[in-house]
Amino acid sequence: MDNEMISALDIIYPRRCPVCDGVIKVFEIRNGHLRRGGYIHRGCAKSVKIVRGSTCMKCGKPLGRSSTDEYCSDCVRVQHIFDRGFSVFEYRSISGSVYRFKYLGRREYAVFYAAATKKLLGDRLKVLGIEAVIPVPMYRGKERKRGYNQAAVYAKAVSKILALPYRGDVIARKRDTVPMKELDATGRRNNLKNAFNIVRNDVKFKCVLLIDDIYTTGTTIDELSRVLRVAGVERVYFLTIAIGRTT
Repeated sequence: MDNEMISALDIIYPRRCPVCDGVIKVFEIRNGHLRRGGYIHRGCAKSVKIVRGSTCMKCGKPLGRSSTDEYCSDCVRVQHIFDRGFSVFEYRSISGSVYRFKYLGRREYAVFYAAATKKLLGDRLKVLGIEAVIPVPMYRGKERKRGYNQAAVYAKAVSKILALPYRGDVIARKRDTVPMKELDATGRRNNLKNAFNIVRNDVKFKCVLLIDDIYTTGTTIDELSRVLRVAGVERVYFLTIAIGRTT
């Protein structure tokens, strides 16, 4: 029998597949042994695309198999404030999953995302010297309305599986902002000006990992990085569940 503990709640409320949202069997037979069910249906796992191959040395976007460039066209145009980014999945292959995780309460998907993160990026992240895992904050009123901050849920799962310190008390979003998908590049930058502030006076981290659900243009990560650098942080990395290709 699998060593992972199974509670009565696991049977009453079984895991759901992060791709099709169907129920995951609590138990299954693998190699002649009774095991706990996985985090995703085996068939659905084939439809998810992990970020592999050549990626941008700055933001981590896939560059394509034939590319010999070191940076994507976005990072050539924009001088980012963060040091480097990492992502687990190509956005198009897991967009429906991230939508349900973000808006429909499927917080349990975070366990699958974190397990995939460890498998793909665990070794690379653990050698960076990360002192704090910090989620991209949500405006308090919006978080109360939704019931949770999806970035914080994922960040906690990553913190636990990689044994890195979680710190959700370092930085806050002090005002609500327009959804970034509704704005152009200039609008995104103006939208986030003075949107974040450090809420602790004892920030002494030199290296942090910012966590969000999706990376697009990097505007949010840049603004958070700017605030953290002003507070004395020397290296700012980010990690997201999904990332799009270069625009």
